[in-house]
Amino acid sequence: MAGRDLNPVDRLIISFDQAVRTVHGRPLVTERPRPDRELEDYELDDRQRDHVGRLMRINHTGEVCAQALYQGQALTARLPEVRASMERAAAEENDHLDWCAHRIEELGGRKSLLNPFWYLGSFAIGAAAGLAGDKWSLGFVAETEHQVESHLNDHLRQLPEQDEKSRRILEQMKEDEVRHATVALAGGGARLPSPIRLAMKLTSKLMTTSVYRV
Repeated sequence: MAGRDLNPVDRLIISFDQAVRTVHGRPLVTERPRPDRELEDYELDDRQRDHVGRLMRINHTGEVCAQALYQGQALTARLPEVRASMERAAAEENDHLDWCAHRIEELGGRKSLLNPFWYLGSFAIGAAAGLAGDKWSLGFVAETEHQVESHLNDHLRQLPEQDEKSRRILEQMKEDEVRHATVALAGGGARLPSPIRLAMKLTSKLMTTSVYRV
């Protein structure tokens, strides 16, 4: 649909297509190759493979949530430049989604059964943030990315030393998340009130705990 402005119905249809691709199919990725494409997959024992597979499942669901947040925000963003920023960030989050899915398959794991639930909840939150105004929407992006950066650091500490493939993926994801937060703040994002930041942390904790198991 390049070359013309999209009306709200167009955007809703596109959002539905992206939702289906995110939860049930293969996402539309950017031109970037997988960060671990040239690395050898060193042998992990069964316990390590299971644990790393669960960590990557958490990261995959986190990217499902991120995709939903960005799509919800892009749908309700008021300024075209903010919408464009959200859409580019969402495209890069699709890369993360694809990388995590491939790594889960390599480890013999599976995606979370809770992904549809987390997508719907995150989309609603993103749309609400967009309706609150672009400065709050961008602030929400920045805080989300800061929290994602924190849990990526935790996962990097938990990886077996020899699992360079998972490490390379998470390191590139972390670099992207930091950049997304920086762009959001530079675009006028406001710092969120403490109660909202706390609620986001508690929700993130619920997600990581449940997805590790299911």
